[in-house]
Amino acid sequence: MPRRDDQRIHPRKGGGRVTIKDVARHVGLSPATVSLVLNRAPTAASIPQPTQDRILAAVEELNYRPDRLAQSLRRGRSASVGILVPDIGEAYAAGIMGGVERGLSEKDYLFLAASHRWDLERLAESLDRLEDRSVDGLILVATPIREIPGLPTVVVAGHERLPGVTNVIIDHDVAAAQALSHLAEHGHERIAVLKGHHPLDTDTADRWRAVAEAAQAHGVEVPPELVKELGDGRSRDVFAAEARYREGFGAAREVLAEGVPFTALFAFDDISAIGATRALLDAGLRVPEDVSVIGFDDVQSARFQSPGLTTIRQPLREMGELAARTLLARIAGGAGPPDVLSVEPVLVIRESTGPAPARARR
Repeated sequence: MPRRDDQRIHPRKGGGRVTIKDVARHVGLSPATVSLVLNRAPTAASIPQPTQDRILAAVEELNYRPDRLAQSLRRGRSASVGILVPDIGEAYAAGIMGGVERGLSEKDYLFLAASHRWDLERLAESLDRLEDRSVDGLILVATPIREIPGLPTVVVAGHERLPGVTNVIIDHDVAAAQALSHLAEHGHERIAVLKGHHPLDTDTADRWRAVAEAAQAHGVEVPPELVKELGDGRSRDVFAAEARYREGFGAAREVLAEGVPFTALFAFDDISAIGATRALLDAGLRVPEDVSVIGFDDVQSARFQSPGLTTIRQPLREMGELAARTLLARIAGGAGPPDVLSVEPVLVIRESTGPAPARARR
């Protein structure tokens, strides 16, 4: 029988905390039933949906807020994870973190983020600080890991095989084959490549290997003079994205200074590709009529460039969400996730690539 309005409780006066028992009395159910629904327990599926809706409506009406600290003490968990990235301001990291946030929110988890800016000492300190804050697990984005961590860990763009660690990776062989096949089909026979920017970047070596093998498989020449590294990271500061533009710009100018003909340029990522495009245009070359340009990642700004940037799309948000859900599974225990989770890249063709100039083909 429904409770009369005058029997229902209302938010406590004087600022007292509304408890789960108050919510239970309000809806005429046991605190255990209310707890199952609010904690999204698997057994809550047996509770009729109208009853669950009534509980959630009461929570909103009473302005109930769970005592997270008390819950953490009871469970032995903080309901938070630590995220370590090279630089929080980079478009790549931001895309991953957006997906992580979405994946964690499903289980009412929060994250604490830190950046190491390609400094090994700072990386170690950041890991220590995150663990000091009692996070339940770690997500490392494009960040190397050398030792078995003391917490459940997922590495995005990780290539070290360690017990208890899941690596979420892009299939670089597929990505490179897509890019080089696209260029070969458009008649490009000699290309320039901008390699990864720092030895700590976990994708650098694997991506370059994949590009070199795909070029050979598709009959595309990559002369050593046309392979430039984007930098060693010493110039990086809080404006990491700006530094990446400059590195791409500078590397493309070095390529042009070699005087070796080429008709396409494949950059390590979109930001350096955009910087390289600026250098080509400043040198009086047209993109793509004289030189085609391909990037990697498909950050949000890639489609708004002029010309729009052809790129290999990494599903950054999906990778972040996958990392979050995998980490939560590791935290929960039980059957562990696989050591490697590979996601498929997609070639996104825009205006920055086209047929090789006829004179270059001759």
